[in-house]
Amino acid sequence: MPDDRTMVNPRNARSTLFTGGSVFDGHRHVGAAELLVREGRVVAVGRGLDRDGAEIVDLAGGLVAPGFVDAHVHAVQGGLERIRCDLTDGASRDDYLRIVAAYAEEHPDRPWILGGGWAMAAFPGGTPTAADLDAVVPDRPVFLPNRDHHGAWVNSRALALAGVDASTPDPPHGRFERDADGRPTGTLHEGAMEVVARLVPRTTEAEYDAALLEGQRHLHSLGVVGWQDAIVGAYAGMDDPGPAYVRAAQRGDLTAHVVGALWWDRERGEEQVASLVERRDAFTVGRFRATSVKIMQDGVAENFTAALSTPYLDRCGHATTNTGHSFVEADALRQYVARLDAEGFQVHVHAIGDRGVREALDAFAGTGPARRHHLAHLQLVHPEDVARFAALGVAANLQMLWACLDDQMVELTLPFLGPERSRWQYPFGDLLRAGTRLVAGSDWPVSSPDPLEAIHVGVNRWAYGEAGPGGHEPFLPDQALPLEAAFAAYTSGSAWINGRDRDGGAGVLREGAAADLVVLDRDPFEGPPSEIAAGTVVSTWVDGVPVFST
Repeated sequence: MPDDRTMVNPRNARSTLFTGGSVFDGHRHVGAAELLVREGRVVAVGRGLDRDGAEIVDLAGGLVAPGFVDAHVHAVQGGLERIRCDLTDGASRDDYLRIVAAYAEEHPDRPWILGGGWAMAAFPGGTPTAADLDAVVPDRPVFLPNRDHHGAWVNSRALALAGVDASTPDPPHGRFERDADGRPTGTLHEGAMEVVARLVPRTTEAEYDAALLEGQRHLHSLGVVGWQDAIVGAYAGMDDPGPAYVRAAQRGDLTAHVVGALWWDRERGEEQVASLVERRDAFTVGRFRATSVKIMQDGVAENFTAALSTPYLDRCGHATTNTGHSFVEADALRQYVARLDAEGFQVHVHAIGDRGVREALDAFAGTGPARRHHLAHLQLVHPEDVARFAALGVAANLQMLWACLDDQMVELTLPFLGPERSRWQYPFGDLLRAGTRLVAGSDWPVSSPDPLEAIHVGVNRWAYGEAGPGGHEPFLPDQALPLEAAFAAYTSGSAWINGRDRDGGAGVLREGAAADLVVLDRDPFEGPPSEIAAGTVVSTWVDGVPVFST
């Protein structure tokens, strides 16, 4: 397949007729219809359209729809892991150790083994050990973030270089996993990652540029035409990816339309707003606009750092004293959100626990809908807070792929939440019924960036092709989404959150809209819901130009 740069050319003045299949227009399934595109814009949707001089794209019974827009992704980070020691294809401890050993053998010149993508559920308690890594890489430091990037796996060499031992205190907003004698065992949670990450060799400009292009290539291959990068700033051992986006936009290599969410440094306060305004101006180039700000309000449930209103349970079902972390104090969060709103920023908040969600909603009170603020993840939403999203004009940014009974849910989440709170998880159906605007993203490389896999779970509440502990048992099936709503969240919804509906529009197929499109090999609306994720992408188009084709 040619790379993205060779596929983008000035031929968008041509006409293209998509025929022989079905259309989803961004809001509803139109059914059998044709789509005519000219000069990068939609001309018409209907039947018997004028094909004079048009290039014909035979859908062969498939579906043409607005291209998917990922409203929460880390494309440079995902691309960087793909070109390093990529663990995402592994599923067990043995898989990961085999991949690490092979990578280390193939790259004897690398001073550190870097990459990531392991799943917590592959290890007892979600905590791998340095001893395992020592067996395959004893001579060089290893630093491997997990899929959710709230923890990292390191070997003894890395711990020694960082000076971490039994006497080392846990850092603010983080902790070292320890044995019974207090010795760190090789898993670093949250802020503890930085203790080792600060020693990692700097990634070069060329590596970041290659990572962005690899991330873009991969996303285009899955039908994604644009995204919101959820951390444009230095975090977890990565430098700010903003300059890489600017370089790509200036060179014409950025074929996607991207919004960057500038990272809110939780160790600082309101004084950083001026620098965020400066970075917004400096980083808004071509198809890249740094118009959002990302605030991480809490952690994740699997390592007990998501902010809960009542304590986590222990393995015996007894209440602990731990209610997780609010990384930004609630009163300060309200102050920061109000200031960012006044400066014209959209605010994008990571909120996993019910207290984190409530604190974020409280902070948005009084801001109004103009900035299109959104909360991402929403694993636990107190029932009393569901209706507040629509009332406040705050969008729900869904990671639909997570709403299933996988290993992580069954082994690392449900036992520590208990039955009542477990029923509050991923309330997509309730949010839709309450009138909430839904958008969707993957959080890749935390999880797969394939929109069809996510939509499948959103509709079925079980994961396609996975024989996890839940099998095909749906997780809270009353929270399932209709297929049209799930597709709309990933197309018109996410295009709206990125502002692509302005200036003629994108995310919809109607006269005058930008021709950002995906062609699927089948029409998921015509097949059984159990086969939604079986579909594949045939081609992806941005502004009427193909950026991927099989």
